[in-house]
Amino acid sequence: MSHQDPSAPTGSLTAQGPTNSCYNTSPTPVTTQTDSRDKWSKKMDFLLSVIGFAVDLGNVWRFPYICYQNGGGAFLIPYVLMAIFGGVPLFYMELALGQFHRTGAISIWKHICPIFKGIGFAICIIALYVSFYYNTIIAWALYYFYSSFSATLPWTNCNNTWNTPNCTNYFGQNNVTWTNFSRSPAEEFYTRNVLEIHKSSGLHNVGGVRWQLMLCLFLIFTIVYFSLWKGVKTSGKVVWVTATLPYVVLFILLIRGATLPGAWRGVVFYLKPKWEKLLETSVWVDAAAQIFFSLGPGFGVLLALASYNPFTNNCYRDAIVTSLVNCLTSFVSGFVIFTVLGYMAEKRNVEVEDVARDKGPSLLFITYPEAIANMVGSTFFAIIFFVMMITLGLDSTFGGLEAIITAVMDEYPEFLAHRRELFVLGLVSICFLGSLSTLTYGGAYVVKLLEEFGVSSSIIAVGFLEAIAVSWFYGIQRFSNDIKSMLGYSPGIFWKVCWVAISPAFLAYIIVSSFLNQNPLTLFDYQYPDWTITVGYCIGASSFMWIPIYMVYKLVWTPGSLKQRLAVCLRPERTMPGLQTDSLSMTPIP
Repeated sequence: MSHQDPSAPTGSLTAQGPTNSCYNTSPTPVTTQTDSRDKWSKKMDFLLSVIGFAVDLGNVWRFPYICYQNGGGAFLIPYVLMAIFGGVPLFYMELALGQFHRTGAISIWKHICPIFKGIGFAICIIALYVSFYYNTIIAWALYYFYSSFSATLPWTNCNNTWNTPNCTNYFGQNNVTWTNFSRSPAEEFYTRNVLEIHKSSGLHNVGGVRWQLMLCLFLIFTIVYFSLWKGVKTSGKVVWVTATLPYVVLFILLIRGATLPGAWRGVVFYLKPKWEKLLETSVWVDAAAQIFFSLGPGFGVLLALASYNPFTNNCYRDAIVTSLVNCLTSFVSGFVIFTVLGYMAEKRNVEVEDVARDKGPSLLFITYPEAIANMVGSTFFAIIFFVMMITLGLDSTFGGLEAIITAVMDEYPEFLAHRRELFVLGLVSICFLGSLSTLTYGGAYVVKLLEEFGVSSSIIAVGFLEAIAVSWFYGIQRFSNDIKSMLGYSPGIFWKVCWVAISPAFLAYIIVSSFLNQNPLTLFDYQYPDWTITVGYCIGASSFMWIPIYMVYKLVWTPGSLKQRLAVCLRPERTMPGLQTDSLSMTPIP
């Protein structure tokens, strides 16, 4: 199903290219690239970086909630199927593309299908939007981390200056009446002390910047800068801490949760299958969306990280291993969360369903801290929990910003090749300034808007076009030959069918369903007005629009008739990577 110009090569771009009869034409000018590219110091640096990017806060808050909401144990069936036929093939595709072409998300398109280069610009803009809100969530965790260094955690009782008459502490109390107006100490700490969202009436009046959160965010970006400024040599070392520490903490919290009274109630609620849910379309949509956002293809991060690999690295094995680790982490995180929810239900003397209503950040900043506050050794568990959250978030930030850095530096090497430190400083400064609106009293409303419109729909559409461009325009046979030149064997029929048909259909299914099933956007008691939804669509369009804009630009500025222009715009430049494991040279094909 690939669209190729008759004169374009259809064989493998391997070292045996000069003897291939497909190329018995006059020499064609091609880009020559001598590689002074950074390399991973160790294979584990790369693996931990990929795992650190893929395993993020969403694994801890999103998967457990979606799992119980969509049928408990029964949800694992659509989740695994969507992973096998959609998520993992796309994950493998991105790793292979990055490793073969050894370049970032913008310049890679001249080697695949030049007219789709706008995808690279869209990816960079989406990554910027992510950095505007995602690091603010890490800043909230840092604020909690600082607040945890006290003998009595500040969200334990209702005796603080920020508490209201509605504050109701049911732990250690008898005959406590819980009404629809009741608020736990943890909820009021989050909304009235950390966010101070009560000082904002909505997005039309977000109020001033919280200087405490701005200081936390500044510290976060300082860590990010000094982790990324020297390239994968430094970030590859940092992830040995940030990617492994969360697993140590998860294990400790899992053991502690399993020993709490009522933990079994939470586990039963988490995994009890509701088979009738499998007949609902929304369950399959949620499974597809969860696996896509969990593994993270389409964000350009896997392209960037894989581009620093040796040419013959086994990216197939890497894709399988890291995907498995990611999915298992999500599954285990569910036990960590729901053992504690079962404990809270036991203490409140209510059903688990009544305490499992929080989702998203509220699950991590209200529900779980509330349970921790009433454990023996609460200070210790609070500290390690928020350390885990900070490290989970930092890994994903490293990946997201590295995608931008690699893409832009590879596109403009003549200006940026020896100025990485300055470029990273400028990028981090832009991200910090772009995040200021999320640090206001109404910043949580901005975070929600950016998450829903700046990323969700746009990145799925970008991923869909990327899969189409590679499988249909670049050509599945050519792509398979690229993989063969790296690994020594071609991908099997399963992978080819997934890349050509199933994975694009998987993404199209998510896109169509998201447009057909749009729920009102709310946060706490705030209903987003219509004008904010319009602003959200404009934010989403501001990244995706560069794809058609670049297509028009490329067609207009390419000389020749329309047919000739299309042929040039759809045909990849003929470049041939050398097979050295430590370097890459792009040599002309005679």
